Amino acid sequence: MEKQKNAVGRRKEAVTRIFLQKGSGNITVNDKNYKEYFSLQYLQNQVELPLKTIQSLDKFDVKINASGGGMKGQAEAAKLGIARALVELNPEFRPALKAVGVLKRDPRSVERKKFGHKKARKSFQFSKR
Repeated sequence: MEKQKNAVGRRKEAVTRIFLQKGSGNITVNDKNYKEYFSLQYLQNQVELPLKTIQSLDKFDVKINASGGGMKGQAEAAKLGIARALVELNPEFRPALKAVGVLKRDPRSVERKKFGHKKARKSFQFSKR
């Protein structure tokens, strides 16, 4: 059997498990084609970015299990997971992927709501009298 590399990508509340192996360029997310799963073009570009960076969009088959979060979070989690799997497969890809910035975990997430406030930072209208 071909050697398969596994990696995990996370973003906001989304978690994706990536299974990468040599193939013909099929990318599936939860058993659907990624273009069908991520209907917006910019999300498809996010998923393709690590493979485009090393000019091997049609050399690997990627199977993605995505859960939690929303579409954008899942797409960006998939981007990180694919980049990690590629580095695990061949450490020579690391400088190119690092230059594009796909190996960095985006730490931003939703700030919690505070008591006495309407949202995380927005307050109720203040009335002096």
